[in-house]
Amino acid sequence: MSWHVTPEDLGAYARGELAPPLVWSADTHLAGCAECRAVLAAAWDPGALDAGWERLDAELDAPRPRPFERLLLRLGVADHTARLLAATPVLRRSWLTAVALVLAMSVLTARTGHSTTLFLAVAPLLPLAGVALSYGPAVDPTYEMTVVAPLHGFRLLMIRTVAVLAAGLALNGLAGLALPGYGLSAFGWLLPALALTATALALTPRLGPAVAPSAVGGGWVALLLVADAAREGGDRALAPFTAAGQGVAAGVAALAAGLLFLGRDRFDQARSHGGAR
Repeated sequence: MSWHVTPEDLGAYARGELAPPLVWSADTHLAGCAECRAVLAAAWDPGALDAGWERLDAELDAPRPRPFERLLLRLGVADHTARLLAATPVLRRSWLTAVALVLAMSVLTARTGHSTTLFLAVAPLLPLAGVALSYGPAVDPTYEMTVVAPLHGFRLLMIRTVAVLAAGLALNGLAGLALPGYGLSAFGWLLPALALTATALALTPRLGPAVAPSAVGGGWVALLLVADAAREGGDRALAPFTAAGQGVAAGVAALAAGLLFLGRDRFDQARSHGGAR
């Protein structure tokens, strides 16, 4: 051998403190150098060799973070939280592209002289659909791992929900900015979106992660149909997008958020019984 592992590195290796790639180099060198093995034996603990190989295996087998996960880590997000966010099913190119296309068609419809009703009606459903597709055994490829993981089910759901809402509301907000002629009325979807999402989450432990948002979304569509039939004149805003309707949406969102917090422990019970019913 023309070189040997330094005594300092051998000491760190014996204590399990030698970091990659030096630990890999030391492992390779020690396999063929009797002199270094003899030096190492003087400071070696029984069983430390197995621990060293386990550390090496862990480094080699550790999954490489994807670009989105690396971005979250750079922003200061904890590594386990970044992994959960990166594994959120709907935070995929296909879902984001579909949302962008739906919003683009709605904006084009409004800008060509039609009412903003279509945009205001569709926009609250997109975050709701995103939350529905981010949690549950039917849609989440990591659900089996989360069931056995020592993680509060409510916390996992909130992490996924915040990620989906951030993406969905950002896209909806950009679409609203594309309708400058309508002023603040172009953002009349915001409070209904929060109300629908909070209500669906509050109902999830009882109805399941698939039925709850479906029922809430169906209720929203039915409400719009009733409001459209009841309004006088086609140019008037639908009731959910008037000042009174916005106040009701804010109240529903606050009430649902309170009920969601009070029933947060039920998400762990739902996970232990297989999630959705």
